[in-house]
Amino acid sequence: MTKKATENQKEVEVADETVENQTEAAATEENNIEDAILNASKISTDDDLQAQLEEAQKSAKDSYEKVIRAQAEMENMKRRNAIDLENAHKFALDNFAKALLEVKDSLTMGLKTAKEESATIESILEGLEMTDKVFLSTLAKFSIESINPIDETFNPEYHEAVTMVPMPDKKSNTVLEVVQVGFTLNGRLIRPAMVVVVQ
Repeated sequence: MTKKATENQKEVEVADETVENQTEAAATEENNIEDAILNASKISTDDDLQAQLEEAQKSAKDSYEKVIRAQAEMENMKRRNAIDLENAHKFALDNFAKALLEVKDSLTMGLKTAKEESATIESILEGLEMTDKVFLSTLAKFSIESINPIDETFNPEYHEAVTMVPMPDKKSNTVLEVVQVGFTLNGRLIRPAMVVVVQ
């Protein structure tokens, strides 16, 4: 091989080596670019994840605060309801007690009148009848009704027979006499009427 050919051969080899080096450099550069893109993407993803995490933490904190507030409100409501219920139990009979004071006043006036020297049996009876009327009207205000079933048919749900008396001229199972008046509250029996019934 001639010197010229050898030099050409060397030049070709150098050129090949240069191309190969440049190709490797280009490949390395390309890899570096891809890595940079991946890193940028990863950084971007990390930033997105960080932002999402912060947003989720903020949302969780807001939700937690709402739950705490709701629990506090529930506790306050329970406390208020307990106080209201306690007051309702304590003062349920408030109006009834005030109404009974009218009866007490009527009794006091009747006793005062009865102690006077000019008092007669008639005036005392009149005072007692007035007190009884006031008492019954007070009971009626609170849906307490009396059961006075004279001459009615005996009803075991509302009447209690003290005794039975044979009376041929009266209808059997009729209330002949009321020994003690009974009472109902809103239609529910409080005390049955004690009665004498025709046999």
